[in-house]
Amino acid sequence: MPTSVLRVENLTKVYHSRRRGDTLAVDAISFAVEPGEVVGLLGPNGAGKTTVIKCICSLIRPTSGKIWLDGIDALRHPRAALEKIAAVLEGNRNIYWRLNVQENLEFFAGLQGIPMRRIRSYVDQLIQLFDLSEKRKAPARMLSRGMQQKLAVACALVKQTPLLLLDEPTLGLDVETSHELRLLLKEMAARGERTILLSSHDMNVVQNICQRVIVINHGRVVTDDRVTNLLELFRARAYTIELSGRLSPTEAHQLQQRFELLKISPDTQKTTIEIELLQSGKLYELIDLLRQSGLMIESIGRRDPNLEEIFLTIIREKES
Repeated sequence: MPTSVLRVENLTKVYHSRRRGDTLAVDAISFAVEPGEVVGLLGPNGAGKTTVIKCICSLIRPTSGKIWLDGIDALRHPRAALEKIAAVLEGNRNIYWRLNVQENLEFFAGLQGIPMRRIRSYVDQLIQLFDLSEKRKAPARMLSRGMQQKLAVACALVKQTPLLLLDEPTLGLDVETSHELRLLLKEMAARGERTILLSSHDMNVVQNICQRVIVINHGRVVTDDRVTNLLELFRARAYTIELSGRLSPTEAHQLQQRFELLKISPDTQKTTIEIELLQSGKLYELIDLLRQSGLMIESIGRRDPNLEEIFLTIIREKES
């Protein structure tokens, strides 16, 4: 059985403050990432996700728990463990502004102890892969935001570590550059070139790239499952109902009070209702209430929710 590239066991972090007292940011979190996996680490603001990321990167020390990077105890041997991970944190800040594209790549390879004769062809390959050939000799500070972001990811890749951690890799990018970077990461993932832990609020990025997602809320793991499983599970609970005519404001308010995960879209001729039903029996309750409105139910169909809707549903379920 291969060693997990990343294993976190009972990770706990308590922040101490004389003024505010103790704050439990991470509460005994455990998960593992296997070789070749692309895993999304998700969570709302304040969920503990950033603390987990910083613990993995040895930027902060956990209160208790264990972290292994490619079989190395990261808390007991942080220097050796850090040779197993490359990270892009907070966008494009991990590049040197005065160095040009090629120099940045060579510099980060050198930090990893990789001889220049062995890395030169890979540097050329990354420059071509990320479409930076025309900017090879351009200082990083002269690049566009999108090119800086691509260079930051390339600098993480050139280190050739078993694990690549990407925190908001498409943050602040325009639609075209975001799509281009997403496609590059997706192709890398498909070829199994890297094990990737990706944290992002852009659910389209996560859904397109990741095979599995770990959702954190209030410092705990609330879901750890494959993306395909989640999409299929929540498809069985998502419905679209079309009514002839319009609901009155009072009727619409009553429905939204009774069913939290319900969206009403009226127009001049009909009303469309999109709903997530957490219990199968709730569908009959909804139909009975709609029947009282006097409107005809024209159709009831299954709906394919996207990962963003699923994420919001999971968070709301755990908080209810």
